[in-house]
Amino acid sequence: MTSTTRVCFRLQVRPEMLAEYLTRHTPVWPEMLAEIAAAGRRNYSLFLGEGGMLVGYYETDDDQAAQAYLAQSDVATRWEAEMAPFFIGLEGRPDQAASPLTEVFNLAEQLSAVASDKESSAS
Repeated sequence: MTSTTRVCFRLQVRPEMLAEYLTRHTPVWPEMLAEIAAAGRRNYSLFLGEGGMLVGYYETDDDQAAQAYLAQSDVATRWEAEMAPFFIGLEGRPDQAASPLTEVFNLAEQLSAVASDKESSAS
């Protein structure tokens, strides 16, 4: 059985470029959407906070394989080259240089653990 990996990351969009950043994502190039899906990423979302703080989230079965797929993709290379100027303090491609966040809580996992504990206690 394959385990799903949840990935959350943070980037900082230049405040003076927020409007253009949003325009570029409304919509994202169809061929880039296809590459993200082909890489094995799903449930991919970006959330924009105050001052240009951007938080992204996706799920995948193999994050290293997804990263490798996008790293060799001509479409992703072009997209990331166009997106790179929008970010502060970023060296390299945004899809590879984003700061990952550590997951500290997951409701489904904790509910599952509680249910397992109850089953074990009842046995």
